Amino acid sequence: MNILVLNAGSSTLKWQLYDMEASQSIASGLIEGIAEGSGSFHLQYQSKVLHTAEMIADHHAAFSLLFETLKKEKIIDLERDLSAIGHRVVHGGEKFVKPTFVDSMVLNELSALSPLAPLHNPANLLGMEITAKLAPQIPNIAVFDTAFHQSMPEHAYLYALPKPLYEEHRIRRYGFHGTSHHYVARQTAAVMKQPLEQLNLITLHLGNGASACAIREGISVDTSMGFTPLEGLVMGTRSGDLDPAIVTYLIRQHDMSAQEVDRLLNSESGLKGICGENDLRVIIERASDMDSEAQLALDIFTYRIKKYIGAYIAALGRVDAIVFPGGIGEHAPLIRAMVLDGLDDAFGIFLDESKNLNAHNSAIHQPNSRIELYVIATDEELEIAIESAEFLKNHKLTLFNTGIS
Repeated sequence: MNILVLNAGSSTLKWQLYDMEASQSIASGLIEGIAEGSGSFHLQYQSKVLHTAEMIADHHAAFSLLFETLKKEKIIDLERDLSAIGHRVVHGGEKFVKPTFVDSMVLNELSALSPLAPLHNPANLLGMEITAKLAPQIPNIAVFDTAFHQSMPEHAYLYALPKPLYEEHRIRRYGFHGTSHHYVARQTAAVMKQPLEQLNLITLHLGNGASACAIREGISVDTSMGFTPLEGLVMGTRSGDLDPAIVTYLIRQHDMSAQEVDRLLNSESGLKGICGENDLRVIIERASDMDSEAQLALDIFTYRIKKYIGAYIAALGRVDAIVFPGGIGEHAPLIRAMVLDGLDDAFGIFLDESKNLNAHNSAIHQPNSRIELYVIATDEELEIAIESAEFLKNHKLTLFNTGIS
């Protein structure tokens, strides 16, 4: 079974082709600069790397280029050998709690959710519409970043706001990075050689976007991101948690528009707001050179994560493991050490400094640590492929016309 995984952005198209029998990527690539005047096409297949500059007029041209290249390079016969196309969709609202076959009705329902994720969902939807037209015989399956968190109990997802704001406008906590948290939870269970359904985990997806998740017996019961991906941990350019009165203060006292505040909190805050830089590698280097602003950024970033660990230990009661995935979580031993520093007396958490320096899909705790610690590489595209393949098997779908016009 072969699954093509697509992640369509406003000006990019990221893709991976998987052989599900081997659970590995056959080919991958990235198309950039869609509708921006100049673009590029990158493909990696076995030992071959193809990189070209391309004028890519729109998303339709980008998808056509991808499909034509897969055929031209004889990577896969789309009509004969491709079982399904799995699409990353950022926001599925409350209705879409599992992978879903995409037809016209689903597209209409997802379109209505676009205001909840205006930077992502429209491009995700456009990708599904185009692939349905270019390859109508291949099932399109949507996998949602929010789906894994729809198991959160009411007391965790509701805000303390008047009921009509939820009942009429669906303002609530949704959570994101669900495909990553789900994948990492499964991988952690495999490394620990225990059933996921018996484990309580805290997973910390740390990258330019960052979120924490409390998982009880394999089920998400709380997560740090909320109505949007702005809530929660400090991120590269996002503020994370803050007093909501700051928003009205900025509008009222500094004559900022709603759009200006939105840009401030999403694009100019977080690590960038503290020290003018959102690349953690640069910040760590600056901090090592005694840059006080960079050190403060690291302190604030790790302190917020530490607070969420404490909160989720309280929420779960028993925690079997804390897991670090994501670009920062997997590759920054200093950050892991700072996050876990001081948790020994309170929670019996003991980091093995030697293991921490050379960790990859492995444990980093000392034998006497009451809560185990792991660094586990995430793979959101593979998780989408896995969930798409499971959907096909469970629903016994065969290749047919989607009926999307």
